[in-house]
Parts: sequence; structure tokens; C-alpha cells
Amino acid sequence: MRYKLLGPSGLRVSEICLGTMSMGQNWPFGADEATSRQVLDAYLDAGGNFLDTANKYHEGETEEYLGRWMGDRRNRMVLATKYSLAMDHTDPNAAGNQRKNLMQSVEASLRRLRTDSIDLLWVHAWDSVTPYEETMRGLDDLVRSGKVHYVGISDTPAWVVSAAQVLAELRGWANVVAIQVEYSLLARTVERDLLPMAQHYGMSVAAWAPLAGGVLTGKYTRAVENDSLRQSGNADRGRTTESSLAVARAVDRIADDLDVTSTQVAIAWVLAHGYRCIPIVGARKPSQIVDAMAATDVVLPPEAIAELDALTAIELGFPHHFLRTDYVADLVLGQVRRKIDFPPRD
Repeated sequence: MRYKLLGPSGLRVSEICLGTMSMGQNWPFGADEATSRQVLDAYLDAGGNFLDTANKYHEGETEEYLGRWMGDRRNRMVLATKYSLAMDHTDPNAAGNQRKNLMQSVEASLRRLRTDSIDLLWVHAWDSVTPYEETMRGLDDLVRSGKVHYVGISDTPAWVVSAAQVLAELRGWANVVAIQVEYSLLARTVERDLLPMAQHYGMSVAAWAPLAGGVLTGKYTRAVENDSLRQSGNADRGRTTESSLAVARAVDRIADDLDVTSTQVAIAWVLAHGYRCIPIVGARKPSQIVDAMAATDVVLPPEAIAELDALTAIELGFPHHFLRTDYVADLVLGQVRRKIDFPPRD
């Protein structure tokens, strides 16, 4: 296992993060505690040290599992959790990104996780109501208190993250070191604004659902998927359309050519898109995480990457496409464009 620096920080994290949303039994899906421990052990044995969870996962049960498993392993693990989502739907202040929910959520997570600090605290999602100034000041207070070490933002528009980051820089508050986004061969729209923004600020990109809910593992193309709940959810997200399954079949073919699994190809594609990309991989069985971790040894040939990129390319839309046309480039850059070999902005 190789390790990366998390964003502009000095924190070392494994190049694959273990997502824990499937650990718990308070939702219609999930592994029991004994099986979850086996997954965690397998991840640790493979050299993994980066755990991603959330207070909302299985209504807090996932954090409890992790707290009991970590024990004296706590210091060697990089522990990330999230707040924002409603923990009590009868209480209007038990959700959102305001200071009250932030503070009470962190205190509850610390108790469940049996620790006195969280290595990386994610804002789970933009709530469109709380001023980002309030959220960033609250996060900085937690960092200064020692209860949180680093700050990240998940599932939030690029303009909000960028504005929050500039504010933090101006005020000397804790900066955002990473964003968390859905990113896979079937979900590339973050390439329009979120990924370029992260690159500009030096943020890491934690990619959730790199396997597109299992569609890129071969479950729907090599065998019949019998998980009706997962199948329904993937259909609702548009992951099982004929065009999506065509991508999955291309992944299968490349995997066969390389004598690896489809899972490993899909994860390797994310890893191939830059030092800052860190796939978040979940597992309900130890064999699944062992398979996923082996993706770090897979080197996709340039022609395979080019094929998958072309097959799943998105329209960048306005203003990106507009600014890249020769006519506009001539108008904006004039003679400078002809005299300087500008690097591509892809």
C-alpha cells in the first residue's frame, strides 16, 4: 500500500479509503458487527489506514462499530466522519450545518467512536440555508480546540467550497484540505468545476461510489444481480441504462485482457486521474475489500484509459466549451495565443 498527502496538509492517508456505510444493521442493508470487523481487519492487513464514516450511517451504529474495533489501533488510523444529516427528525436543529448541530454532532460522534479527536471532519452536504461563514468559523473553533484536526467538504457546489476556502484563508481559519464527490466512469460531471477547483487549491478528491453501486464490478454484466434493493437504487440513479451497461462491458473486457477483475479496473481508472484522487470503497464482505485493494497494483495501459475516457466523456457546457473554441481563444488571447504554447486545461 502506498500513501498520499491529504490535500495541502502533511497528513498521510492510504491511496484507497475504506467507506463504512455498509457497516451496521439499522438500515435495510448492511453487515453485522462480526463481519464488519473482518472487513476492517482485511483493510488494515493490506496497509489501509483511512476510514470514512458519518454520524448518520445506520443512525450512529456504524460509528459505534468503529469505536469498538479501533481500541488501541486508534492512533494508527486516519479517522474521518461527517455531520449535517438529520439525526432526529422531530428537532429542527438536529440537521444542517449551523453551529448548534455542528457542536452537538461532533460531541456525539466522539462518544460513539470512543476517541477524543476526529482526524478529518466532513461537512456532509450543503444545506443552502446556513451561511458558509458560520460553518467555517465553527469548524475552525473545533480545530483550535483539538477535537478536529482537518476539515473537508462533501457534496457541495464548487462556488460554495471556493468562497468558503477564500474566507478561511483571509481570516486565518482552518482551510478545506479535501472535497468528497461522486466520481466514477458513470459519474464524471464533477470534471466541469469541482475537480478543477480542487486542483487549484491543492485539495484531495475523495471519490465515493467509484464502482457506481456495483454496476462496474460485473454484477450486472457477468452475472445476474440478485440484490433487489441495490438494483432498484441503481436503476433510479440511471446506472443500469443500456449506455451505462455498455461502459460496464468495456470495463469487463479490459479486465479480462489484463487478467484482473472489473472492480480493479474501475478503481484503477479513478486512481489514474491524478495524485489527489482517492477512491472510497465500501465492502460488506472481506473478499470485496481484498479485491478492491488489489487495484493499487493495476496499471491501466494508456489505450485503455483513452478508450474509457472517450466512452464516458461528458459535455463540459458553458462557459468551458465556449472558451475553448479557436474563435474565442483568438479574441481573448490575440497574438499571445500564437506565440506561447499554453498547457492544456483538461
